[in-house]
Amino acid sequence: MNGIIIKNASELVTCRGNGPKHGKSMSDIGMIKNGCVVIENDTIEDVGTNEDILKKYNQEEYKIIDASNKAVLPGFIDSHTHLIFGGYRADEFSWRLKGDSYMSIMERGGGITSSVRSTRNTSLDEFIELGKKRLDKFMAMGVTTVEGKSGYGLDHNTEIRQLEAMKILNEIHPVDVVPTFLGPHSVLPEYKGKEDEFIDYMIDVMKYAAENKLAEFADIFCEKNVFSVEQSRKFLIEAKKMGLKLKIHADEMVQLGGTELAVELGSTSADHLLQASDEGIKMLSESSTVATLLPATAFCLKEHYARARHMIDSGCAVSLATDFNPGSCFTNSIPLVIALAALNMNMSIEEIITALTINAAAAVGRSHITGSIEKGKKADIIILEYPSIHFLPYHAAVNIVETVIKNGKIIKEN
Repeated sequence: MNGIIIKNASELVTCRGNGPKHGKSMSDIGMIKNGCVVIENDTIEDVGTNEDILKKYNQEEYKIIDASNKAVLPGFIDSHTHLIFGGYRADEFSWRLKGDSYMSIMERGGGITSSVRSTRNTSLDEFIELGKKRLDKFMAMGVTTVEGKSGYGLDHNTEIRQLEAMKILNEIHPVDVVPTFLGPHSVLPEYKGKEDEFIDYMIDVMKYAAENKLAEFADIFCEKNVFSVEQSRKFLIEAKKMGLKLKIHADEMVQLGGTELAVELGSTSADHLLQASDEGIKMLSESSTVATLLPATAFCLKEHYARARHMIDSGCAVSLATDFNPGSCFTNSIPLVIALAALNMNMSIEEIITALTINAAAAVGRSHITGSIEKGKKADIIILEYPSIHFLPYHAAVNIVETVIKNGKIIKEN
């Protein structure tokens, strides 16, 4: 049998579309009651109601999944993670609980610089073993595609080793890994006052990554005391010349203008955006740049949340992601992200699902092949253990994904 039929879904969420959904359209998730999906090999062949679909197919030729009293959705996409790193920073979390700020910890040698030391001492084989375990955990929560950034090496060898690990993981693990080069993630002490020189160095490393097809995206931490708007513009323009798509860590701690820069350069996404200006949000709403919001990071740092409600009401395309990393947000919990978006960012469950599926797919440049349940797309599908999508925020921060299908194959049954 080369096919699967999922039938009797109490709610079948399709999220139809080939690009990001903006504003009010984020509430349109293409709900089908008593839904049915036909999968042939790795591709979705047919979608509709039981009544319309089942009469066209001989069920004896397919593996049948009875989704009675269960909701069926596109696989979740985590469009912003720092998947590959060495070492941990649990002590820093405790320091923050005592009142130390994230930036003050960075200034005294903690933060990203601390992870750099550990990551440089981690081998390729160790990265792969760690990566497999982390991807398994993503997969169990319904994630079928994950973006992963480098950025904890800040030198040629380690940055490239991080990207090589992601390439191998993409080949050997069911979850798709989208690689991003984030060489300019922090400024090491030896480069303080010489940030322009470091940017030039990272451009050289990026050229190697691009020529060897180790990255699809380039990213930079545009932030006060890290990299300025002008330095970020220079780096991202060079990335674009190399054929890489653009992302940017923008306006997280300080309103610097990174959001506006993202739109100016046609970035695929602008991420964090806690301090995004009204003008930046207006520009986002008139562009194809996806606003990727990371509520678990704000939660872990005890910061206010990005203005998701205002962004959606203004017409932006919003996605959600975990920002899984060893420092500011050591969690890959999609259920936590859903809970925070619902309870603290005033997003509806329909908007949250859009933000974790078709809009997240757009944020990694893959909305033409995944992120929705419709004919011709990859069969990346999840089945919940409950009959309605409303259980996602209601069963707060608990994983309720029962079955995960990736490329037409069942890869996880909880």
